[in-house]
Amino acid sequence: MSQSSAWQTHRQYTATASRWTATRWQKEADRRRTLRAERKPLVSDARKALAAAKALDPQGITTAVHTAERALATTKRRVPDPMWVFASKSAIAAAVAGYVGLPLVPDRVWMWSAVAVTVAVVGAIVWAATHRPAPGIEPTPEERALLGRLQPEHWREHAEQRGLAGTLTARPTLTESGIVCAVRLDGTWTATKLRSAEDHVRALLGARTDLRIQTKAGKKGGWAELTIRTRSAADGDDLLWTPERRSLGVDTVTGEQVNVPLGERLLIAGRSGAGKSVASRPLLYDASEGAANALAIIDLKRVEGRLWDHRARVASTPLDVIALVDELEDEMHDRLDVLPKGQDTWLPTPDRPRITVVVDEGAEVVTAADKVAVVEIDDNGKAHTTTRSALPGLESIARMGRAACIDLWWMTQKPTIGDGVPKQIAPQISTSICLAVRTPAEARVVLGEDAQAKGWNADELPAPGVALIRDGKRKADPVRVRYMDKAVVIGLPARTPWTRSAGAAGAPSLTLVKDAAATAAPAPAAADPDSAESRVLAIVAAAEQPIRQKDLAEQTGLSKGSVSKVVKRLMDAGSIVRQADGGLTAGEAAA
Repeated sequence: MSQSSAWQTHRQYTATASRWTATRWQKEADRRRTLRAERKPLVSDARKALAAAKALDPQGITTAVHTAERALATTKRRVPDPMWVFASKSAIAAAVAGYVGLPLVPDRVWMWSAVAVTVAVVGAIVWAATHRPAPGIEPTPEERALLGRLQPEHWREHAEQRGLAGTLTARPTLTESGIVCAVRLDGTWTATKLRSAEDHVRALLGARTDLRIQTKAGKKGGWAELTIRTRSAADGDDLLWTPERRSLGVDTVTGEQVNVPLGERLLIAGRSGAGKSVASRPLLYDASEGAANALAIIDLKRVEGRLWDHRARVASTPLDVIALVDELEDEMHDRLDVLPKGQDTWLPTPDRPRITVVVDEGAEVVTAADKVAVVEIDDNGKAHTTTRSALPGLESIARMGRAACIDLWWMTQKPTIGDGVPKQIAPQISTSICLAVRTPAEARVVLGEDAQAKGWNADELPAPGVALIRDGKRKADPVRVRYMDKAVVIGLPARTPWTRSAGAAGAPSLTLVKDAAATAAPAPAAADPDSAESRVLAIVAAAEQPIRQKDLAEQTGLSKGSVSKVVKRLMDAGSIVRQADGGLTAGEAAA
């Protein structure tokens, strides 16, 4: 190696070591500056406390003055020196130690010390050249402006003008999920009060109106934590669902994949257009995948259920809902009856799998599938008119289904107790997935009464595609849900939907009252010669030419409305046929 090359290499190593030293110096200086900003106000408080103690006890009779003095000394010790003071003290201490100790060091020690120092310097240069520090997050112009306004000096100068006197920020930090800054709260300030003063904070910072600002209690009393969502940890992540990316979504703060395991009783809520159906599709896929899993969907809106009817049992009419709930309730009781002693939950098998029951939309089921008049036909062929409701069975499944591996997922865009979420089902929910809702009251229904106090502000979420998931383990960090296209759902492999065949034959068949007459067999109706059906059928059969409906009204003495209903029932049964000219003739069933 030539002398010029060696000199160039030496200069590169020196520059690298200098950059590394400057970076470490800056990090330590920032850390000390942050601690000083947090702890110096505590020194002022300690001084005030000492002055108050001396005013109350000028003679020092009690221990209050001594306690306050010790507290002040402890508080001062906890405030670190600025970096330049610390470096000056260290240099002075090293110089004094060298001046006193170096003359006493033997020559042999000097030689080996020089070798050790040389090795250490060379090793440090090599390490610095091969282990460069990771580049930090580069702030955007907007973030740079916000960071400047969050500095304690700027905040202290403008806080009183904006109605925020008594609050003071610490040094802000730029993270992958936005800007995080601790705020010291004096006097009567609390985290809840600071949250309600968000407009004042936004005005002080000059933040745009659609920029999300979160305020929650700090890690210790008297402090709040301000988070400004200028960016998301999910940025740059491909949120399109694929079989390889099967998670529910991505945490916008940590960037971690978020999953909701099967076996939970879910409440999925959000206003219209918030993306409940899209957010639930990855979950429905998991619930319908595998030999030991089965999916049942109650969808009176007849939209989302249609996408899954090749993989799931779908009930889209009140009668179908009641029949499905009856089967599920019977299956649940059968499983619980044979559950071995000492076993807490049913073990799913391909023959009797885990069943996930999805109700979409809950508010529609509460109204449309409640108090439905039906005709039950028992084993003896006798018909009984009764009123049925799907709600008691669903409530029973919510309370008892966990042990039988029959889990209820309740979805609604009206998350209010009694209307969108029945009172007996709401307490059984173990995991809540809340997308954007209209009001804080709806957020409290879904996420708990302490939702607002702990930062679960679902009414502030952007719509669609962002959710809060509260399962007792997660923090109040928003989740960007994955997008699963309708075409992807339709293209999924078909599966045989679950049905309860065993024992179902003995159950009574159900028919809606308004459809009972139309679906009844014609023979029993003709058995009574005085019935309207018999009279109309006899006149039509005896007529040599097609007879018109108005003539039937005159010959039978029935009203036109009654004749119209009787004709419709007989046509549905095939007993009479309407010709092209409107005339009626006897059908094959009448023969």
